[in-house]
Amino acid sequence: MIALIQRVNNASVVVNGNTVASINTGLLVLLGIKNDDTDEDAKYLANKVVNMRIFNDNEGKMNLSLLDIKGECLVVSQFTLHADERKGRRPSFIKAAPP
Repeated sequence: MIALIQRVNNASVVVNGNTVASINTGLLVLLGIKNDDTDEDAKYLANKVVNMRIFNDNEGKMNLSLLDIKGECLVVSQFTLHADERKGRRPSFIKAAPP
């Protein structure tokens, strides 16, 4: 399981011109899930993401978590994070979990 995390002031997912999800201040998480990932892996990663201290405190230091700031989280499936590009010019997604 791979999570690519971006702090955002706002983020949204738009499909065919329709906004299907949106958040204000918080985290945008692009999540890649492998075939052999477990529920325990998901719980561990979710706990890690919400408790990671990557938001600035009053002194400008990255010392606050998503929970501390009462932020929002938008998780977007991104199977390409598990692309294997070691052979040829076309990536393989064999390790990525099916949709």
